[in-house]
Amino acid sequence: MWEIERVVPWFEEEYSMTFIHWLAGNLDTDDVVQGAIHWKDAVWKWLTDSAMWSTFLFVVLKIVIIFIITRIFIRVINKIIDKSMEQKGDNGRFRLNTRRLTTVGELLKNVTNIVFNFILIMLVLSQMGINLGPLIAGAGVLGLAVGFGAQSLVKDVITGFFIIFEDQFAVGDVIQTGTFKGTVEMIGLRTTRLVSWKGEVYILPNGSITTVTNFSMSNALAVVDVPMKAERSLEEAVSLVKQAIQGIEESNAQILNMPDVLGVQSMTTSEYIVRVVAECMPNTGALVERDIQNNIKRALEDEEHRQAALETAITLEKEDESGRKGGEKGGA
Repeated sequence: MWEIERVVPWFEEEYSMTFIHWLAGNLDTDDVVQGAIHWKDAVWKWLTDSAMWSTFLFVVLKIVIIFIITRIFIRVINKIIDKSMEQKGDNGRFRLNTRRLTTVGELLKNVTNIVFNFILIMLVLSQMGINLGPLIAGAGVLGLAVGFGAQSLVKDVITGFFIIFEDQFAVGDVIQTGTFKGTVEMIGLRTTRLVSWKGEVYILPNGSITTVTNFSMSNALAVVDVPMKAERSLEEAVSLVKQAIQGIEESNAQILNMPDVLGVQSMTTSEYIVRVVAECMPNTGALVERDIQNNIKRALEDEEHRQAALETAITLEKEDESGRKGGEKGGA
């Protein structure tokens, strides 16, 4: 321990003196003084250059003005977007819920911020004297490369944006595009997910959605064709159908109006078809048709049972009359 305490002071003293001697031998005092004076003069000239400072302050002022104007533009456009989304939500022209309206509004505001901030950066760089030509050319080459490499992705995103913005269909709608039909479960900027009535999930790139049939945008029409035997009169058939569907719009909330019996739709030598139509809620046509068919089927069964019971009663009455007549003849 005592050796270390003796060595360290010796090391510091020896090498400190060596460094001082090196500085004294290699540096000229006059050069140091002249360098300090030159540096002081340069700094003072820079600090007292009125033209440079006026130019600098003017550039800073322009940058501040550009920044303020950009912020004002962004705020005004965001207010317009918010107001537009509120109006579309109030007048019901877009069948979008509050969450989807908010999503569309935020998407538009983000795009606005990106565009105006990009313009702001370009203007600031221009005021700072930076040549924008190489930057713009480089950005153009990069954008061209990305565009060629991701054409389908860009197409999907653009199509998805317009699907959401134009409200071509919404979550919960039943649509058909090409051979795919199902309920819309999710709409993204790149893909749309459908679920068929069997539970099959279809994930479709938005760029592949060209023609869409939306079954949920307007009221549906339930159409039921009822076959009747040619022996049954038209008046009896129409009366039977009307009795079967009477009051069905009260028991089924999906039916908007009393179903109409249009009459004979087609006929052959053995039967004719009576058509029934009913206006119902969107995408409920199949359910309403099934309900109408059930009512008519029960009415036809009741009619058949009534006819069978009537025929049985007539047969028994005839047999009773025949038996009484036979007994009277035997007694005579």
